[in-house]
Amino acid sequence: MVTGALAAAGFAAGALLPPRPAFASEQLTIISWGGGYQDVQLRKSFFEPFTKATGIKITEDQWNGEVSKVRAMVQTNTVNWDVLDVGVGIGELCSHGLVETLNWNRLGLDRTKFLGDDKTLDCGVPHHASSTVIAYDRTKLKNGPKTIADFFDLQKFPGKRAMQKGPTSNLEWALVADGVLIKDVYKVLATPAGVDRAFKKLDTIKKDVIWWTAGTQPAQLLGNGQVVMSTAWSGSINNAVKESGLPLEIMWDAQMLSLDFWVIPKGARHLDEAYKFLAFGGSPKPQADMTRYGNNGPANKDAMALVDPTIGPNLTTSPAHMANSLEFDYSFWGDKRDELNQRFTAWVVQQ
Repeated sequence: MVTGALAAAGFAAGALLPPRPAFASEQLTIISWGGGYQDVQLRKSFFEPFTKATGIKITEDQWNGEVSKVRAMVQTNTVNWDVLDVGVGIGELCSHGLVETLNWNRLGLDRTKFLGDDKTLDCGVPHHASSTVIAYDRTKLKNGPKTIADFFDLQKFPGKRAMQKGPTSNLEWALVADGVLIKDVYKVLATPAGVDRAFKKLDTIKKDVIWWTAGTQPAQLLGNGQVVMSTAWSGSINNAVKESGLPLEIMWDAQMLSLDFWVIPKGARHLDEAYKFLAFGGSPKPQADMTRYGNNGPANKDAMALVDPTIGPNLTTSPAHMANSLEFDYSFWGDKRDELNQRFTAWVVQQ
């Protein structure tokens, strides 16, 4: 178990000591999303420094967010994962009691320093923030969009738009474009009338929408001139600009902010070691270090002070971008995902 002082210091003291030998039981199996994200960003920022500081060995594996798999492990008492990297699925994992309810005193972390709401923070430690935004080609739209309402304005900005094929972000932004205040979006969307209102607003641009399903597609659609604007993952746009030199610009108004969390599945065999990892993974330094390997912003608010100032303005968690952000409601989507997915799928194919 990590002491509060050690966790609060972000493991700085431990990092200066030679790694102590780990006992056979001091090991962890950590599950994430694979690819360069896991192989570079997580490994360099979290996994390798944690093992160096504690001597605890990490075995990595990958998953696709299958809540059903976690449920089966918990129900049959065969949990062989210790820590999960979770995004949208945290709402369902929490509400069904499939992950540990965290003791933040045991973690030695100040939960008020983190992005996220009370329900998700009961179950997970956020380790990075990403966002869905509006992107455009600044050479083609010299006076580009300034608000979400502009994305829906076909007179001011004629031409095709691209949107991710799914209800999340699209329904929220439709309400914002229709005049709903950001603080009221989920209150409105929780009502049948609010859902109808969102789809009615989407109807106004539906004939001019090209749907995308992979994160690299928005940059491609903008680059070849198929669309004038696109919803997009901010990290993918930043990568496209860096790697291909495309003249793409991000419009940050009402950015759809989402978090990834470290969680401990209920019944994890190495609970003490898992708590140690969550304490380390929630501390400012590794979260700041992660920004050197990708475009994700830290979820611990104290970490921004440690971020390279040349990187900070491009991150989701830049203060300027956070000023009018819309945070993804995991509890809402945990309850409504199936229902709204079905309605969205039916709506897309309607003539």
